[in-house]
Amino acid sequence: MEKERKKVVYEKSSPNTTIQKTLVTARLFEGFWDRWIAHGIKKSVTNLVNHEVKKVYDWVRFFNQFADHHFQQATRYEKHHQTQLAEEHFQLAGLYFNLIYWIFPDRFDEKVTWYKKSLEAFSKADENSRIKRILKTLKIDGKDCVGRVRVPSHPKGSIVIINPMDSSKEELYTYENHFVDLGFATFSFDGPGQGETFTINGLKANRNRWNQFMNKVITLAYETLPQIPVYLFGTSSGASWSIEASQHPYVRKAVAVSPPISNQNSVALPNYFQERMSYILEQDPQMLPETNDLSNCKPVLLVHGNQDVMVKDSDIYELYNRLPSGKKLIEYHHETHCCNGKLTEIREQSVRWFND
Repeated sequence: MEKERKKVVYEKSSPNTTIQKTLVTARLFEGFWDRWIAHGIKKSVTNLVNHEVKKVYDWVRFFNQFADHHFQQATRYEKHHQTQLAEEHFQLAGLYFNLIYWIFPDRFDEKVTWYKKSLEAFSKADENSRIKRILKTLKIDGKDCVGRVRVPSHPKGSIVIINPMDSSKEELYTYENHFVDLGFATFSFDGPGQGETFTINGLKANRNRWNQFMNKVITLAYETLPQIPVYLFGTSSGASWSIEASQHPYVRKAVAVSPPISNQNSVALPNYFQERMSYILEQDPQMLPETNDLSNCKPVLLVHGNQDVMVKDSDIYELYNRLPSGKKLIEYHHETHCCNGKLTEIREQSVRWFND
């Protein structure tokens, strides 16, 4: 008989306490920045945090100077019709604004204000992009889940990008850029509890809402471009949903990078992160999908970093053994959760695997 699993309970502290714990973690643990560096924040910038940032006001002031710098550069490039450089710098400005928005765990005025500045910068980037961006919405429990759709000429397939619970679609803009450059249409949405869907529209996450969300975004991808296959690419909690949603009849293949397993009892989540989750989850903290029956999954490419302290090697091997035929496992010995140092390579390998 399977032993009883302990439920993860996310206890809510005061927002100021959560922010302070986040700041301390950012200053003490270099690995905290791996995610943001992978998405475009300069390591030379994060190296200055210890000296420059003590309180939330410092965080806002410090990162805002880089956001403003890139926004001003982008504006100059735009005036001189250097659209590619304008797009790149508007996106970087949006990423730095996004980092400011992210520090606030709940829907404070500050969080909303900085998120809107991030949206503005990305909107300006889209105006300068050679690939048109289309905004779409999906209704879940009467509220909008907002997403970005980009379609290059003669796309080889549609990739639904499933973001980690604590990330917005804007933070992972490099995934969009890369997949579009590789010839794929992209569908990147903020699900329940994420980005615009949570911050602006107030929709929190639970397992049922995420089931609805995944069904709707996959259906949208298929109906938008019915002549090409639909693929899934998810990281962290998004990877767990990539595996679950690979059972959808419209999906051809799925990639899952560092998927936490819903029934494991030893997920080593940092304390500040657990507190952040308490603000975006609706009552039941179990927002990951059930993974009891995977027999109907389409071919899944699993990617795992052997230094991951959240998802153990044994968890990944057990998961891999339960997946049906067509599966593949890639391991990176020196990588941690989400394999941030190898994401460019992983996206390229994913596309080759999609094309096989």
